[in-house]
Amino acid sequence: MMVGAEKPGTGGELLLGQSSRPKYSLFPKGEGSDAPAWVAFDKQVLCFDAYFQETVPQRREEKYRVRTCKIYFYLEDDTIQVVEPELKNSGIPQDCDPFTRNVLMKMGVRLNPPSSMPADPYTNHRQEMEENMKPLRPYEIIDTLKQFLEHDRKVLRFSCYWDDTESMFGDPRELILHYFLADDTMEIYEFVLPNSGRDTVPKFLHRVKLPKHAPIPKYQPGEITDRTVLNVFGPVGQGGRYILDSLKTGAVEEEFYKDCDLTIGGVINVWGRRLIICDCDNFTKEYYRSKYGIEDFTPVSYKASPPSKTARQVPPYTGFGSEEDSLCSCQGLLLKPPQKDFRKLMEKDGQGLVSNVLRFVAKMLTDSSIDKERVFIIYVYLSDDTIAVFEPPQRNSGVIGGTFLKRGRVKKPGQELYKSEVSEYFTAQDLYVGARLDLNNQPFQLLDADEFTFDYMEQHADEFPKANIDTIISKVKSISEEEKKKVKQFFTMSGPSSTGFIPYESFRTLLAEMDIHLSEHEIITLGRTYSVREQSEVDLDLMLAVVQDQLKKKNFEKFTEMIRAFTHEDRHRSGHLSSKEAQIILKALRLPLSDDLLRALLEKFQDESEKIDYHAFLSGINWRENPAPAVPPDVTVKFDTDWREKAADPAVKTINCSLFLEDVFGSTTNINES
Repeated sequence: MMVGAEKPGTGGELLLGQSSRPKYSLFPKGEGSDAPAWVAFDKQVLCFDAYFQETVPQRREEKYRVRTCKIYFYLEDDTIQVVEPELKNSGIPQDCDPFTRNVLMKMGVRLNPPSSMPADPYTNHRQEMEENMKPLRPYEIIDTLKQFLEHDRKVLRFSCYWDDTESMFGDPRELILHYFLADDTMEIYEFVLPNSGRDTVPKFLHRVKLPKHAPIPKYQPGEITDRTVLNVFGPVGQGGRYILDSLKTGAVEEEFYKDCDLTIGGVINVWGRRLIICDCDNFTKEYYRSKYGIEDFTPVSYKASPPSKTARQVPPYTGFGSEEDSLCSCQGLLLKPPQKDFRKLMEKDGQGLVSNVLRFVAKMLTDSSIDKERVFIIYVYLSDDTIAVFEPPQRNSGVIGGTFLKRGRVKKPGQELYKSEVSEYFTAQDLYVGARLDLNNQPFQLLDADEFTFDYMEQHADEFPKANIDTIISKVKSISEEEKKKVKQFFTMSGPSSTGFIPYESFRTLLAEMDIHLSEHEIITLGRTYSVREQSEVDLDLMLAVVQDQLKKKNFEKFTEMIRAFTHEDRHRSGHLSSKEAQIILKALRLPLSDDLLRALLEKFQDESEKIDYHAFLSGINWRENPAPAVPPDVTVKFDTDWREKAADPAVKTINCSLFLEDVFGSTTNINES
C-alpha cells in the first residue's frame, strides 16, 4: 500500500488533504499502569481462526480449495503472524480462543457471533471415499512385528543326524539346524567331513518354514492365504465390496514346526528325511530352560565307536645314520630332517656370560692303576642334552689330554642296537655328583661339579630332584626311631650345644650312614644349604702370571689391535666398558683363554658400576711390555686344577647344625628328648 500519502510534513504538521489519525488505532485507551507495552503485554498473544479460498484450475474434481489458517496478534509490539496449521481435511469453525475473547471484552470491543467455515468440496469427496472403503466388520490384524522385535537375531542351534545308509551309496550325515525365533523359520547346513567324497553345498535346506507333514500336495496360487475373502463383487477401489470370512470356510490349514517341537532325541520330518536332534548349544539350552523349564539336555550318541587303529609297524634300525633320521624316512614319502626342540634351544642356549653348560669332574671305574688316576671333565649342554668329555693334560702322567668324547647325544646302556623303538639318551637330569655313567661302554663316576652347576640345579629344583632341598629334608625326616637315637648320640659326642657348628666331613659321615640312601649330590646340597661359606679368593698376580704364560705359549701379540678395538667401542672416552662388550671384543680377536678363566679375570677389573678398566686389563695381560714373574710348572698345574676341575678343597667346611636340627626335627631339645 502507499504509505507516502499518510506521512506528515516537517515538524509533524498535516499536509493539505491529510486528516488526523487516532493514536490508539480503533480501540480506546484503556485504564491501567503506564508500563511499556513490551512489559505490560509480555507473553500475551491474540489468536484468530481464519480461512481463504484458493483457486484450483488444474483439476476437474475441484474448482477451488478452502485453506484454514491462524492469525496471531502480539500485544507487546503490535505484530501479526499468520500460520497455516498442518491439519488434513480440517472442518474447524472460525472462532477465537477464550483468552482472546476475554482480552477483547476488557478492552470494550464487541465481538461478532462465531461464523462457520465454508465446506471444501474436495475434502467432502475424500471423506466419502474413505467411508466407502471401510469393511463391514472390524479389520483382522495379523501382528508379526512384536515377535520380530523381541526375537530378532536370536537363533536356536541344534546338531542333527540323518541315517542315509539304506539308500544306494548312502552314509550317515551330520547336520546343523538353525531355528530363527524372529519368524519361526529354519535352515539346515550339512557338516561335510574331509575326504568324504561329497561336494560341499551351501545349504542342505534354505531358510523357510518347515511343514510337519511333508511332502504336501501342490496348491494353486491364491489357495493358501492369510485371510479368507467371501462374496467379492464390484470394481476394485471405488464402489468395491468384500467380506472377510471369520469362520475361514474352505481355508487350507498348514502345520509348521515350532520351537516347542524341537527337543533333544526328537525326530523331525524334513521333506521325507528323518532327522534326529542329538544336541544343542548353550544359548538353546538356556532358552528352553527359561521358557519351558526343561533341565535334561543329555546329548544323543549317534556315532559308532571308531575302530581301534592298528599300530604302525616300524622297521628296525639299519645302522646307517641316526635313529631319528631313519625313523623320519618311514613316516612319509617326502623325507624331512628330524625336528629339534627349538624352544628349548632358545631358552637354554648360552646367553651373554651365562653358558648354560653343566660341568662335572669324573674318574674312570677301571682296574687299571693308570686309568684310575685320570681326571675328566664332563660337559652337559642344556640346549640339546648333548654330552662332551675332555681330559685336561697332567704332567708326567703318560696320557695326552684333549677331547675324550666329542659333543653328541649318548645312549643309555643296556639297549638293543637294531630295534624299532627310538633309543633312550642321557639327559641333564641323569647327571649328578655320585652318579655312575656308562658312556659308550666306559663307566665313569661323577665326583664333583663347579659352582655354576650347583647353583643352576638348586635354582631349577623342579627339574633336578637331587638338588631339591625340600625333597631331601623330607627324606631325612622319615628316618626311624633307631636312626634318631644315632643322631642323638652323634650330636652329643660332637657337642653342638657349645658352638652349634660341626665340620662338614663329620656331617657327611652321619648322613651317609643313615638308612635313607642319600646320594653324594643330596648330601652336598644339604651341606651347601646349612653351611658357613668361606669364599677363597684367587690371587690377581698369580692369575695374570698364568694368563701371560698361556698367551706366551700361543704366541698371542695382538695387544695394539685390542687397544684400538676398545678405544673404538668407548664412545665417551671414559676408559671403561661393560663386561659383555669386553668379552665380545676379546672373542672377536681370538684371545686364547677359556671362558671361565676370562670371566674370572674380567671380574677382577670390575668397579662398582660393573665396568671394566680396559687400560689396566690390557696392561696386565701384555706379556711383552709388562712381563709377570715366571710361574713354576707345579703352580700352573695347581691353578688349572683349582679353576677347571674344582679338585681343591671344598668351599663348604663348617655346618650350622643348630639350624639343620631346627628345620628337620623342630628343635635341638626334641632330639635330646628322643
